[in-house]
Amino acid sequence: MKTRVLFAGGLALLAAVSVSGQTKTSGTIKCNKPEPSYNIEVGDRPGHMMVLEKETCTWTEGLALGSDKAKDGFSVANVDMTATRASGSGTHVSTTEGGDKIFVAYRYTAPMKDGKVGDAKGTWSYTGGTGKLKGIKGGGTFKTTFGEDGTSTTAVEGEYTLAQSAGAAKK
Repeated sequence: MKTRVLFAGGLALLAAVSVSGQTKTSGTIKCNKPEPSYNIEVGDRPGHMMVLEKETCTWTEGLALGSDKAKDGFSVANVDMTATRASGSGTHVSTTEGGDKIFVAYRYTAPMKDGKVGDAKGTWSYTGGTGKLKGIKGGGTFKTTFGEDGTSTTAVEGEYTLAQSAGAAKK
């Protein structure tokens, strides 16, 4: 059974980043079919498997990061799948046009039916960043839908705050 449970999760889940205060954010990220994808049967009941996947992604909506924009990224996830449910967690990394990175942790659940995964819902939080995004804090929710071709599209909502010195110019 091929899975398409990795998000971009992911999710990663960034958005407009400014230099002050807590800011609402949203965006949409599209991810390719996971490659590589490793599936291991657990053997305790039919259809139970553990999955490790990596997928590459491109932000298609929203992701202004101050004067920069997130352009692409990747997600790595581990998934516990049964015949009726998939649950997982992972890390998403996005890179901006200027070369800064954002790091995101996420968790989700999704229904399974007839070997196919349904829409996944989950939560995410920033775990760090580089350059202007160093010290970013925040998090939110997401919903992922899966295409028949193995791709996924994730809609992200949340809030963030940048570290005080993150937006300051260095002299």
